[in-house]
Amino acid sequence: MAENLFGDLGKVGLGMMSDMDIYDTEESKDTKGDNSEAGAEKVVLETDYTFDKSYKCPVCESDFKVKSIKTGKAKLLGVDDDLRPKYQGVDSLKYDSIVCSKCGYAALGRYFNYISGPQIKLIREKITPYFKGVDTNCEVYSYDEAIIRHQLALANAVTKKGKVSERAYICLKLAWLFRGKAESLPEDENNREKTFKELKAVEKQYIAKAYEGLGSAMYKEPYPIAGMDEWTCAYLVADLAIQCEDYARAMKLLSDIIVSKAASSKLKDRARNLRKDIHGKL
Repeated sequence: MAENLFGDLGKVGLGMMSDMDIYDTEESKDTKGDNSEAGAEKVVLETDYTFDKSYKCPVCESDFKVKSIKTGKAKLLGVDDDLRPKYQGVDSLKYDSIVCSKCGYAALGRYFNYISGPQIKLIREKITPYFKGVDTNCEVYSYDEAIIRHQLALANAVTKKGKVSERAYICLKLAWLFRGKAESLPEDENNREKTFKELKAVEKQYIAKAYEGLGSAMYKEPYPIAGMDEWTCAYLVADLAIQCEDYARAMKLLSDIIVSKAASSKLKDRARNLRKDIHGKL
């Protein structure tokens, strides 16, 4: 399947960016998510977990609101091997991208306010004139809306020449969103099997891009990287390597974690479990 990692941006006026290279050669030289709570006595809706949060755009200085998750409201059920969090009643990942509805500037929450003057200029020149807006009237973000918002954040990160780790982390979030969308497909949906396979194929493309970027950033950028310390990042890259069938690199990283004096015991246990998984695949 041909890559089309920005395939939905045409809906917001940025279809001309559909062929962008996330890690272009020149720059690279520089440094289960459904909406129900099974077995609950009281029906809890996704709207019970969200609220409107106010922001001021650092690019156009407009005030705007986006949907956000109430702190401490959703119960963490667990995490996937690649550290994707899973909450009860809501997929909080859908709400990670902050989009200015006026100018089209978008970024993950941890990066939103960290933008330089030259980067603002690039956004104003290459994003804003073409931006047609996003849906601001929805009560919650569907997976489709969340994917558009995250693709917009990725387009912004590439346009402003953001760090490789930022681009890679957005790719990881997009992979998780496609995974969540696949898991939430209704059992009675028409062509469910075909749609499921298509969503998993796109997830795999984003996983590959996340692996490429984080695998590079871990040696070139200072820590923390996307909020992760050295050993958490090494673990994540190891899992992404497994998903990309780069077992030799995964084994090396996992072995480094297991013998490290700085890695936590919990992370070492995770690393040992992943290493067992590799042995089962070889």
